[in-house]
Amino acid sequence: QVQLVESGGDSVQSGGSLTLGCVASGSGWVAGSYWMAWFRQAPGKGREGIGFTRRGSSTEYADSVKGRFTISQDNAKNTVYLQMNSLEPEDTAMYYCAAAAPGYFAKIQERIVVASPQLINYWGQGTQVTVSS
Repeated sequence: QVQLVESGGDSVQSGGSLTLGCVASGSGWVAGSYWMAWFRQAPGKGREGIGFTRRGSSTEYADSVKGRFTISQDNAKNTVYLQMNSLEPEDTAMYYCAAAAPGYFAKIQERIVVASPQLINYWGQGTQVTVSS
């Protein structure tokens, strides 16, 4: 049973930085087999794609976070990271990582999308980020 576990969520002030981690574990997990993405969901809003990495070789970001957030992947540690800088109150949300087969995440115009939610193999349980002004 594969599990994705996020960590690193916290409360910070506007302008601050945080790094989230997402560790994959369990039988069936093959490092580097999936594209990994980060999503977030603010209270009362739908889930928003932040960005994704193509097995660590390249990344795409939503325009709302481009230049402030960075995704990286360490296959040896089965971990994907989300470095967040210049945080704003609008970044307050629950942050989730997700894994899908190659090709199912995409950037269309300014947004990160998934072809179908059913194509996401695994979701993490989320970690809360709160940014105060």
